[in-house]
Amino acid sequence: TMADCHRGSAAEIPVTSNGDLDQSPDKVFLRVGLWAQSLASSLSPQSRYFLTVELYLKLLVQQVSAKYSHHPKIMVIFGAVVLSDDLKNPAMEKLDLVRKWSINTYKCTRQILSEKLGRGSKTVDLELEAQIELLRENKRKYQNVIKLAQALASQLSQIMQTQKLLGDAFADLSLKSPELHEEFGYNADTQRLLSKNGETLLAAINFFISSVDTLVDKTIEDTMINIKQYEAARVEYDAYRTDLEELNLGPRDGNTVLKIEQSQQQFQIHREKFERMRNDVSVKLKFLEENKVKVLHNQLILFHNAIAAYYAGNQQQLEQTLKQFHIKLKMPGGESPSWLEEH
Repeated sequence: TMADCHRGSAAEIPVTSNGDLDQSPDKVFLRVGLWAQSLASSLSPQSRYFLTVELYLKLLVQQVSAKYSHHPKIMVIFGAVVLSDDLKNPAMEKLDLVRKWSINTYKCTRQILSEKLGRGSKTVDLELEAQIELLRENKRKYQNVIKLAQALASQLSQIMQTQKLLGDAFADLSLKSPELHEEFGYNADTQRLLSKNGETLLAAINFFISSVDTLVDKTIEDTMINIKQYEAARVEYDAYRTDLEELNLGPRDGNTVLKIEQSQQQFQIHREKFERMRNDVSVKLKFLEENKVKVLHNQLILFHNAIAAYYAGNQQQLEQTLKQFHIKLKMPGGESPSWLEEH
């Protein structure tokens, strides 16, 4: 409770031997932070949960004012503990930044919770949201294609290894079985050719996997980062919009008018940021769509042609497909063509 917080044994801000406050900038900042931490630790978990950031800051300011209002070098301005002008320093600026960050975090958290509970209004760009959702869905599907293609490549690699071993076994028997020399030889050549063509197909599949993976993990992910920034800006915009609307609906007095002016300024800043991020995401999505179509067009042709040539037994077409897409394949050198290659 608030009373509990006032009774809490908060850490003292030390003074020097002559009774003056230790005015080292970094030490002042550190001690205020430690004192705030001690205040929070003195609360029960339930109290900490229900005590909002704004109320907590106000409470902290009240505690500091009560203890050190007699000190000429300490002032309390808009809920932040700062030094007077002649003692301003980076440490005090950091304290003010922490205060602003805390208030902003509180407002955004409140906005998210109110949206989830169905109490708060949310700004929605239907066209842009549909494009973003489609991108997320496509990303999941592309990742599944990559996973399946990797499984296919792994299985093909195992088949190739078995074909090589089987070809070696047939070749050995061809040498040691004069009466079945040609029969074993044909089968040895066949397995070796299949293994060789498998290496060519495997190179094409791995190139396909690498290209689509780059599209998903680099190009699309880069756009997803922008989308997350846009969504964060949207929450901030709605949070400050809601804050301004609530102030405008309340009573008007001197303090309220000042708060409304400050809220209006913050609202304008976050509205401009939100609109800027929305435009950036729209442009990103447009260029991403063009790049995605180009990349997938080429990769799907490669994948189709390579698979079709392999299972049709068209070695020449299979190798031509790799040349078309500038895929280099290290083939064993110095081997004479097999009987099937010659015929």
